[in-house]
Amino acid sequence: MMIVGNVLAAVVALIHVYIAVLEMFLWTRPQGRKAFNLTPEFAAQTRVLGLNQGLYNGFLAAGLFWGLLGGGFGPLVFFLVCVAVAGVVGALTASRRIIYIQTVPAVLALIPVLLAH
Repeated sequence: MMIVGNVLAAVVALIHVYIAVLEMFLWTRPQGRKAFNLTPEFAAQTRVLGLNQGLYNGFLAAGLFWGLLGGGFGPLVFFLVCVAVAGVVGALTASRRIIYIQTVPAVLALIPVLLAH
């Protein structure tokens, strides 16, 4: 069961690496604007905000990788819960689809991690 949880947690970490890249480096480019439904003008005006959001998503990914690569059960559970909560907040404040991008994968990873412990 732990292998399934670890694989799913790795997928969640990779999702957050991708989100971090979109927000930090591609915010004003066509890929970033499309992902976040931004006009070129709004993307240019909020570039620093995208960079900041991306940094936080990068920290979530780093924490998940830390849990997977030696931090163990505690950090892995902590960062999966952080991702799930961030997804709920994002769904309530920005876009409902965030719950499917962040919360659902995090919860799906968290279940086998908790069951294996």
